[in-house]
Formats: sequence, C-alpha cells, structure tokens
Amino acid sequence: MPILAGLAILIQFCFAYHALKTGRPYWWIFIIMAFPVFGCTAYYFLEVFPGSREHRSAHKAVRKIAKALHPDADLKLRAEQLEICGSVDNKTALAEECINHQMYGEAIKLYDSCLAGALQNDGTILFGLARAAVEGQNWTKATDALTRLKSSAPKKHPNDVRLLDARVLEGQGQNDAALATYRELIPVYVGLEARYRYAAFLSRLGQHESAMHMFNEVIKHSKRFVSSLEAEQRWVEAARHAIANATPAK
Repeated sequence: MPILAGLAILIQFCFAYHALKTGRPYWWIFIIMAFPVFGCTAYYFLEVFPGSREHRSAHKAVRKIAKALHPDADLKLRAEQLEICGSVDNKTALAEECINHQMYGEAIKLYDSCLAGALQNDGTILFGLARAAVEGQNWTKATDALTRLKSSAPKKHPNDVRLLDARVLEGQGQNDAALATYRELIPVYVGLEARYRYAAFLSRLGQHESAMHMFNEVIKHSKRFVSSLEAEQRWVEAARHAIANATPAK
C-alpha cells in the first residue's frame, strides 16, 4: 500500500507539473491534487488527449469510416454550395474535391473558369490548375499553367512547382531532365512525396536497386521526422508496398 500511495502522489505531481509547465489554468493543479483519480483522469482527457497522437489517430479513423459510408459526401456538398453561389472560392473548393475523386478534367475546367479578370494570373488558382493537369496527365495544359505561374507568382510554392516540373518532364519522356530535376529537388523538399516519386520513376526506368534504396529512404525519413499527417503517411505506405512487391533480383 505505501508503494501504491507513493506512486499515486508521483502521478499527481507529474500531472500538476505538466499543467504548470504548459500554461494550463492554475485551478487544474488544485483539482489534480485534491482529487487524485478524478483530477488526473479529467485533466488527461480534457487537456492532454485532444492534442495527442492517439486523438489524431482516432479522428483519422472516424474520417475513414465516414468516407467509406459516404464517399461522395464532400463532393456533393461542394457542388451544392456552387449551385447556390458561383463564387471563385466555391469553384476552387469543388475543383479540389474533383481532384480527390480523380475527376481531373472537371477540376481543370473549374480552375480555368476562375482565371478571368483580376484573377487571370492568380498564383493559387494557377497552382491548382497545374496540379489538376499533372494528375490528369494533360502535359500541355500543365506546362502552360506552370509557365504562367512562374511568371506571375514565382514565390508561390517553389518546391512544389519544381516537383510538378519533374513530373511533367517525366510524363513527356524527358527522362534525363526529369532525373536531374528530382535530384536537385530532393535535398530541399520538405515532405516525402518527392522522394517517393523519384523512387517510383527510377523503378519504371528499370533502376531497381536505386529505386529500392530511395523507397527505404522514404521510410527512414518518415521515422526521423515523425509526421501524423495523412498526406505524408500515404507515401510511407506506398513505399512499403513497393518494397514488399519488388521482384527479387535473380
């Protein structure tokens, strides 16, 4: 019993110290110290858990279930909002949902319709148009959008624009130029997408050893800079899948 009592007091002090260090209201310290079990439990679920990795994982799981039950809910909502108000914001929001649903032609049309008047060279819209065109493998439209973007808004997502450049070169069969662009981009690109796409490109070129090395780099990099973002985890899972399905060397 003395050991359990000592452990309970230690836990109380740990929670109280956390509340003090993180700038929580001082009354939390009173609750934690006055009501050992209730106070610590309440503090954890009300203050600590909402920002924890476990909470983010749970929230991610709920989103996946919701999407599985109603996969087109967001797309329908954006379409309804555009019917009510044909604003640029509603058009670009629907365009993003179209990209998420692999409706790249529709996304291109929506972004194109926004490029008029004062917004004809808007960096955000041009970047969205370039993304939609690249995903839809419309290399001519992508090249035009990227050219306009670099001219009108050269500071807009420069590394992401460079990645789109590499993908366009890859799609056009300009392999040497694409490889050079990827290699220049990898050291400065924040995130895992560039590494994964470079590895996938190497694999398509038949450079399997280099591709496997880069796929492993994606996984190592994800562990070094832990990220719970769903977009980043996508590339980790894809890299693991590529490694698992690699044809063994004979």
